[in-house]
Amino acid sequence: MKAVVLRGPGELALEEFDEPVAGAGEAVVDVLAAGLNPVDLSRMEAAPLPSVPGNEGVGRLPDSTRVYFERTREPFGSFAQRALVDERLPIPLPAELRTADALTIGIAGLVGWLSLSHCARLRPGESVLVLGASGPVGHVSVQAAKLLGADRVVAAARDRAAIEPLRALGADELVTLDGDYHPSLARAARDGFDVVVDPLFGEPIAAALGVTALGARVVSVGASAGSTATITRSSLYGRSLLSYGNRLTPVAVKRAAYERMCRHVLAGELTVARCELLPLADFASAFVRQAAHPHRKLVLVCDPTDPDLQ
Repeated sequence: MKAVVLRGPGELALEEFDEPVAGAGEAVVDVLAAGLNPVDLSRMEAAPLPSVPGNEGVGRLPDSTRVYFERTREPFGSFAQRALVDERLPIPLPAELRTADALTIGIAGLVGWLSLSHCARLRPGESVLVLGASGPVGHVSVQAAKLLGADRVVAAARDRAAIEPLRALGADELVTLDGDYHPSLARAARDGFDVVVDPLFGEPIAAALGVTALGARVVSVGASAGSTATITRSSLYGRSLLSYGNRLTPVAVKRAAYERMCRHVLAGELTVARCELLPLADFASAFVRQAAHPHRKLVLVCDPTDPDLQ
């Protein structure tokens, strides 16, 4: 089968690779399209050689059921014509849901939703700050906060133009994380945020902690602004600093959240972020763009002939 194959550090090529064979508790999926995520780049550093990278995708099971999956079994990743998965993971998709939309609410969507509902245990009436709101995780988090009952949601990111559309999706206020943004963040906090979703870490998480209320939960979901942060004990006092990861979350919890997001999308209550479809042969440029933190979901098309690929 055709696949993006990792042969060594930084050695990637589109070439023939062994076909996956399902063992006990496994399933082979014919991949229609695969989502590209930051974790795909980091995991290649410790991946077995040779192997196919890629975690999530939309494809078809042997019985032709179209499914979404968010984790593969090495060495058969999703950047290929076929992938190997745990048979518990594929989630059947509604016929009306576009393949691209199914991927946009996939790994990034699960992080955006479950960081609020499962990790922070967001309560109706609370206020939420979403850092890095211009990215796929932030895009879902802003809307998820409102759907889960938040009273007030503030979206923050470096690119003002990229977060401006979030006003129409539920953001009550926008903050540009550029220059000396601390006063703007403090004004937007009013009496203090109850929940913060943070895919940035670094200096922004320290600034966000300083404008939270007692009892606040700050959920770290990434580190695109830096892997270290200087946090004072006084800013953390009375607050909880949490971390969220899809791999640490029970399968049933992720399935329930994903199915709920599907219903919201089909009901017009959750708007998916911009998604860009790229041929599997363009994987190299897609990886470069992903490393630069694009403001959209990048999707590699593995089977361009499939009629369900929209």
